[in-house]
Amino acid sequence: MSGSTTYQSPHTAVSNPPVTPVAAGFGEADLVRRSATSDLPPPQRQLTPVAKLIDVSKCIGCKACQSACIEWNDTHPDIGENHGIYDNPRDLTENMFTLMRFTEWVNPETDNLEWLIRKDGCMHCSDPGCLKACPAPGAIVQYTNGIVDFVHENCIGCGYCVKGCPFNIPRISKADHRSYKCTLCSDRVAVGQGPACAKACPTQAIVFGTKEDMKRHAEGRIADLKSRGYANAGLYDPPGVGGTHVMYVLHHNDRPSLYAGLPDNPRISPIVQTWKGVTKYVGLAAMGFLAAGSLIHGVFARPNRVTQEDDVHGEDLVEGKPVPPPKPETYGPGSGEHR
Repeated sequence: MSGSTTYQSPHTAVSNPPVTPVAAGFGEADLVRRSATSDLPPPQRQLTPVAKLIDVSKCIGCKACQSACIEWNDTHPDIGENHGIYDNPRDLTENMFTLMRFTEWVNPETDNLEWLIRKDGCMHCSDPGCLKACPAPGAIVQYTNGIVDFVHENCIGCGYCVKGCPFNIPRISKADHRSYKCTLCSDRVAVGQGPACAKACPTQAIVFGTKEDMKRHAEGRIADLKSRGYANAGLYDPPGVGGTHVMYVLHHNDRPSLYAGLPDNPRISPIVQTWKGVTKYVGLAAMGFLAAGSLIHGVFARPNRVTQEDDVHGEDLVEGKPVPPPKPETYGPGSGEHR
């Protein structure tokens, strides 16, 4: 491995970082965003932005991170079946917040078979589409350190967060009809620990710390990969979602989709942008037109009129007597009408 001025050793980054403990858990004082809430007060505490860096070039596919996630979150996923592939289960579930995805790819330039392994899970976008799409007040929150978390007691199970996520991450539980995903171990981070997956990784392919430190660490790893022939190695921190607090070091950063369909240029759906933007004002305008129409109708429309004959026939209906056909209406003096 060639040297670099910014990269000393694979052991220089710690997987359980010296993050200062904040409290037993993050709360209202740390919120910078809250779903379906426009009057959120400024946060009382400004936390240092954190990030998890996943170096796919160092991943050996052992699934220790996957097991650690299950154990820490106590999710008890169903026992799966062997489908003839290394991905197990086949996809994320409400009980599987992170999943190792394996891709075999023949590099056309070298004719070599490459194993592209990626740890899949919530990317904790700086501009989260799930939060923008969510109609339930407080069901999805974002803390000042960048972590995006679900508050399950506020979730209504509508699934809009799934549609709003450009990475297709949240999953709806069949048991309680609420949405689940990786929390970046917000409970551990609040007390100064790193995510369980980073703690368990035997090769330090997963490291955690401040986002600034993780970017610096990535620079060294990228320089090393480029020195070994991976000219397009780079950091995956997509700007279309404002950057993410889970980042990847990729050998082929020019083609992220090689890694089990990682989006090349993820963006929040225009439908979601419209849903929480233009639609709100269109709805207000529609309500205004409806109110104005009701007022105009009440002013200009002729009110219903009840005649003495109607009163008599009404009594006949109550007593069960036959009612003669109505006579043509006449209006004016002497017509006998009254209101």
